[in-house]
Amino acid sequence: MNYLAHIYLSGNNDMITIGNFIADGIKGKSYKKLNVDLQIGVLLHRNIDTFTDAHPTVRKSTKRLHEKYGHYSGIIVDILYDHFLAKNWTKYCEIPLKDYVESFYDSLETNYDILPPRIQKMMPYMITDNWLLSYASIDGISRVLDGMNRRTKERSGMDEAVSELETFYAEFEEEFTSFFDELIVFSKLKLEEYSATFK
Repeated sequence: MNYLAHIYLSGNNDMITIGNFIADGIKGKSYKKLNVDLQIGVLLHRNIDTFTDAHPTVRKSTKRLHEKYGHYSGIIVDILYDHFLAKNWTKYCEIPLKDYVESFYDSLETNYDILPPRIQKMMPYMITDNWLLSYASIDGISRVLDGMNRRTKERSGMDEAVSELETFYAEFEEEFTSFFDELIVFSKLKLEEYSATFK
């Protein structure tokens, strides 16, 4: 899953949310040096990724893209799924998306000192361009995919994936909705498990 889903699935604890958000930059067992809530966030992130990558519904989505985008298909689907989460936000959360993401940005700024350097460098761009809110529109997703393509030195062709999103919009949305309901349940159980284990 991509940023918005990981943040949402972390629950209401700011430190767990930040741990989940920074997890890709925390390698191996180095997470054990972090405080308990950050550790829980990192482990939750890893479990979400494992559950997602192995799920047959997600594989159905990635298979649709695989011939054209190869191993980038999974990254594209993560981004597309964040679009459907943002678009259908009111189904999942009572707090308006605009307010929710602003609260998250505030939390990042408050806890700037504990963020890894890569996240500190990325954060101003994320906030200025309001990545999380932009996911709700196809134009916003197009900009995200274009940026990802530039990061791969334009080898991935990910900027073209908006055409597949538009062509198979109903199929991707149905797959996201079916899968995400399961992922919410899985994530809540993991959070309960870690909270009992660590505390």
